[in-house]
Amino acid sequence: MNTIPTLPGISSQMVETPRLRMHVLSSGPGDGEPVLFVHGNASSATYWEETMLALPAGFRAIAPDLRGYGFGEFKPVDATRGLADFVEDLLALMDTLGIERFHAAGHSLGGAILYSMIGTAGERLRTVCLAAPGSPYGYGGTKDIHGTPCAPDFAGSGGGQVNAEFARRMAAGDRSEDNPQSAPRVVMNSFYWKPPFRPAREEELLSGLLSERVGPDHYPGDFVTSEHWPGIAPGVLGPINALSPKYVGDSVERLVGAASKPPILWVHGADDQIVSDNAFLNLGTLGKLGYVPGWPGDDVHPPQPMVSQIRAVLERYAANGGRVRELMLADCGHTPYLEHPEAFNAAFHAHLREA
Repeated sequence: MNTIPTLPGISSQMVETPRLRMHVLSSGPGDGEPVLFVHGNASSATYWEETMLALPAGFRAIAPDLRGYGFGEFKPVDATRGLADFVEDLLALMDTLGIERFHAAGHSLGGAILYSMIGTAGERLRTVCLAAPGSPYGYGGTKDIHGTPCAPDFAGSGGGQVNAEFARRMAAGDRSEDNPQSAPRVVMNSFYWKPPFRPAREEELLSGLLSERVGPDHYPGDFVTSEHWPGIAPGVLGPINALSPKYVGDSVERLVGAASKPPILWVHGADDQIVSDNAFLNLGTLGKLGYVPGWPGDDVHPPQPMVSQIRAVLERYAANGGRVRELMLADCGHTPYLEHPEAFNAAFHAHLREA
């Protein structure tokens, strides 16, 4: 059951699919043109409500909580399948709702899920909007625009890269501001958007962050020790392991080679600290800055060039018959649709109409 207050015009329901019971927020006419909204990590469908309500007349918004987030049924994520569990959950939801083709917008982790969806079911997607997506090569452990791993076991990616105290505070439902490194509220207001911005619905968004299931079977997931810096390598459960290049790297070729290529709009912030070429949450960056001891240097484990990787892959997508538009917003962090809704919606709505 959803315990986070919703905006007027947003409805909340549980939908039983063949894979799991999902909590879904929706708005707009039931017979409207469907738009699927896929949220990011450490958040929930709540984050999309303003964007859903801003859709042009005649569009229907559908925003589910992913497995392990929000208020749906929990089942572990098999990270060895990459992001396939999420993709199949979402397609099963749309099947249950009787929707064959749809538009899709994904934020951060949600954007990475949509890369995989294009590669496996691109014919079902009318358009795709990527809002501050992760790299197609995953998060952590790669060193160049081609996604070359820093170590053979993909050390520096997976569940071990998450601040354990942050995860502990999430599990405890901590709403304080007493620790700048690990308090969920401080992390959210420092990294999700560019300070001094603070959203009007901060409490609801914090509740969405805190709704994620915490544990070795979900967030941050399990991990194994490694002989390579920084001493951890990906495990096999949860979304952070599912984002490891160990498991998602081969999805790039499926994306680029997809027979059906929906047009892509990529919107990101110039000041994003979570996804950038020097992302502050990336272990390569933290090692180079001296926050993680023993950093082996740029030749071995540099900061992951995430934005450059995204751009290079999307250029290949376009060269192979796709259509891509990039919009980078100044003075913007990791959540462009909340920080700059007018600019984001103008581009997003034009993208929808062009289809």
